[in-house]
Amino acid sequence: MTDNQNLDVLEPSTEPVKKAGIAHRLYTGEISYDFVGKRNRWYLISGIVILISLAALGFRGINWGIEFTGGADFQAPAQVTATTIDDVRSAVAALNIAGDDLSVTTIGDNTVRVQTKTITTDTEVTAVKAAIATAVGVAPESVAYSLIGASWGQQISTQALIALAVFLALVMIFIWVYFREFKMSIAAIVALLHDLVITIGIYALIGFSVTPATMIGVLTILGYSLYDTVVVFDKIRENTHEITNSRLTYSVAANNAVNQTLVRSLNTTIIGVLPVAALLFTGWFILGTGPLKDLGLALFVGMIAGAYSSVFIASPLLAQMREADPDMVEHRERLARRAARATEKSVHKPKVKPVTVALGGEAATTTVVDPGTLGLVSAKELDAEAARRQRSKQTRSQRRK
Repeated sequence: MTDNQNLDVLEPSTEPVKKAGIAHRLYTGEISYDFVGKRNRWYLISGIVILISLAALGFRGINWGIEFTGGADFQAPAQVTATTIDDVRSAVAALNIAGDDLSVTTIGDNTVRVQTKTITTDTEVTAVKAAIATAVGVAPESVAYSLIGASWGQQISTQALIALAVFLALVMIFIWVYFREFKMSIAAIVALLHDLVITIGIYALIGFSVTPATMIGVLTILGYSLYDTVVVFDKIRENTHEITNSRLTYSVAANNAVNQTLVRSLNTTIIGVLPVAALLFTGWFILGTGPLKDLGLALFVGMIAGAYSSVFIASPLLAQMREADPDMVEHRERLARRAARATEKSVHKPKVKPVTVALGGEAATTTVVDPGTLGLVSAKELDAEAARRQRSKQTRSQRRK
């Protein structure tokens, strides 16, 4: 057996070439959407939503829970079933004491909680206890009663506002120190305020009550929105490193960063929103009321608004502010001059004309440069000029004379 017989014959592969996924194509710039360049469109959309939210706050107001406005709280031991909440709500509503401020929830599977507006007389308290006891099948003495004052809710609101202000200040300092760019801090805070206003406006528009669970949800979405924004900003910082030595403007580099992190932002948002949507569905349609509904709505609206603001608000706003800086203005002017020189060279580029020649009996097409476009003289013209200037040739006999 010869050595040649031991060699394997390599045949071309017949397997189809796999196309790159959308995430890879976005990252490499094969496909791209101009998020930064169309920032006015996103500003307009956000402005309309914010105006609707502010109008809802102005005309409808916030439906504060009894933890903030004060009220009566009743708790009774009961074996919770599918009809317990409806039975207790019907029994208490029939007294016409609680009015529209009636909230019935369960604590675990062995306690029913009823919250109403403030009840001032002992007779009304006794009547509500009896109605709850009859609905769940216990003695009226087993129903616990407590009065919640409005001052406690005011203290909680004040502390929440202080915590929010401290949080925003610390966030600005952190982003400023980490990215060494104060404009990133401004853009991130604007995005956070954008999410807060929209979330609170949705609460006012729908009419959900604002409870301590709502406060927890609002503070949670601030961290989520900030995380998504920082991820995009980190990629922008990577793309704009030594931007003045590149052929890209800050807006183009920032837009590339948004496209490169877009799939990650979408995946993170979808994975986070799905369980929150289940939480909201359970609290709204199954339980009907309670902290699950309040917490679920704040998280659901805030997470979607946070994902939107990090891509459509924070990044375009950052690019707009940076483009106004003197170094970026000078960089754009330098790129414009370079582009003008390139255009001028392309105008004076030598013209190429196709020419057909015969090679071995077969016609083939090649290209030649037109000498006139180079500022040169063709060979034919050179021969004519040489013939005109060359003296006529004399015979030997004429030269001897």
